[in-house]
Amino acid sequence: MGMGLKSDPITEVKESLWELEELAISAGCEVIGSITQIVSGWNPATLIGKGKVIEIAETVAETKTSLVVVDHHLSGVQVRNLEETFKVPVIDRHQLILHIFAKRAKSYEGKLQVELAQLLDQMPRMVGAWHQSHSRPGAGIGTRGPGEKALETDRRNMRFRISQIRKELEEVKKHRNLHRESRKRREVPRFALLGYTNTGKSTLLNLLTNSAVLTKNMPFSTLDPTTRKVYLSEYQSALLTDTVGFIRNLPPQLLDAFQATLEETSDADALIHLIDLASPNRDKQIQVVSELIVKFGWDSKPILYVFNKCDVASIAEQMKVSLFPRVFVSALTGEGIENLKKSMITLLDTLKTQFELFIPKLDEHKIYDLARDANIIKSEPGSQGTLCVVSMESRNLSPWKEYLVKKP
Repeated sequence: MGMGLKSDPITEVKESLWELEELAISAGCEVIGSITQIVSGWNPATLIGKGKVIEIAETVAETKTSLVVVDHHLSGVQVRNLEETFKVPVIDRHQLILHIFAKRAKSYEGKLQVELAQLLDQMPRMVGAWHQSHSRPGAGIGTRGPGEKALETDRRNMRFRISQIRKELEEVKKHRNLHRESRKRREVPRFALLGYTNTGKSTLLNLLTNSAVLTKNMPFSTLDPTTRKVYLSEYQSALLTDTVGFIRNLPPQLLDAFQATLEETSDADALIHLIDLASPNRDKQIQVVSELIVKFGWDSKPILYVFNKCDVASIAEQMKVSLFPRVFVSALTGEGIENLKKSMITLLDTLKTQFELFIPKLDEHKIYDLARDANIIKSEPGSQGTLCVVSMESRNLSPWKEYLVKKP
């Protein structure tokens, strides 16, 4: 069911509810109905009003519903009270998203991150959920002995497991750092592919890099970051990393758990923000991703806005777009891909700085290699060697430092 306060725009409440239905279907549920309520304030015991609770309970009984999903965060007390009335399990938006992540996780790292997110989500709910736990005797060193509440024992066990997972993820983080350092040494520019969930990021990655990354028309089909090389031109290549899709009201526990994944994006030289041009909720999706980019501190990086699905969107929709720099593509048909590559090269050029290099006569054969690492703007042959004015990224300068002309 969809929830909103009187101060919330009704269109946003309905869009969020529609998205919740898509998430429920993606989780394997069959949606048999939805209810929306706008309230003046949240009920601490049940979130929604007493009358609506009774109405939903009757609907659940009539339709033999097996699960109720609420499009708002629920406390442990609220879950317990609603389940006592509805006589079926009740979950909220965060729990539904975490369930989908748990189903999608395939790698060791992904499973660890999802388990951590689920534990972090469960911890604050436990006071209500375990309200009627009976005392049970403690056993072993470190327990409080007879009389310890089941809740207290469960919370301690959960904290221990959280600590274990964090240590294991720290090892994963170190492993990722080694890979990133290796890529830095090879001095290949890096792009991070961002976007709202199910906008076609994996499909675009496959098309650009001739890969076979799993693609499905459903939310969160990609959890584990995938990095592939893309050849932008005869002399220019880059690394492109696909990331987990963003969504409105993303559980904060996921952002905490997926730190290692998010660092892949933090280390990128530039961002590609992929947008579903044909989505009726396009503007809200752009806003959600843009706000998260600012939240993570990535807004200082150059961003290329790529509008996908131009094969099904009208020209009128393209005319409404005001973000720059931009390019229109179809990851399905390949339309606009060459323009995208050119735009990526142009974006990388903004990261470059001009340098003066003097290449002695004996090393002039290296100018051919220099052309691969930099744009040679001007070259002036002389009796002792060649003076070259080049444009390149600062990190590519290291092999050429001995030829750098010192400025006064």
